[in-house]
Amino acid sequence: MGALDHFADLFDCSGGSSRLKRRKQLQTVEVKVKLDCEGCERRVRRAVEGMKGVQQVDIDRKSSKVTVVGYVEPSKVIGRISHRTGKRAELWPYVPYDEVDHPYAQGVYDRKAPAGYVRYSQDPRQNQLARASSTEVRYTTAFSEENPNACAVM
Repeated sequence: MGALDHFADLFDCSGGSSRLKRRKQLQTVEVKVKLDCEGCERRVRRAVEGMKGVQQVDIDRKSSKVTVVGYVEPSKVIGRISHRTGKRAELWPYVPYDEVDHPYAQGVYDRKAPAGYVRYSQDPRQNQLARASSTEVRYTTAFSEENPNACAVM
């Protein structure tokens, strides 16, 4: 920053605030909304397309997923859908099955999840498997090559 820039900042007479406005980032917002029919789909699409900054709206009725691409905030998209349609909306709580270490662990597996997805949890206690009991450890290490007392069948 040069001396002229420093003086220009000191003697700024623009009258507005000196902090710069940040532009919103282009992002993809995925929302879970229960969609029963084409009318529900149409109402959700109209509610979201009317927002400022929305570039694209994709709706998958089978998995109840609405994908919005644009310069929008997730909380505003959810609020707009809830207010305009009267439907309960939440951020998409599922991740692909392959991204989770233990997809059938308690708190991660969800029967209501679409095919190929499991529930995503921020809580690290739910994402990890429970500690194995001593009985389970004995059975899993019975045929281990590191165990000198293992079965000789191997």
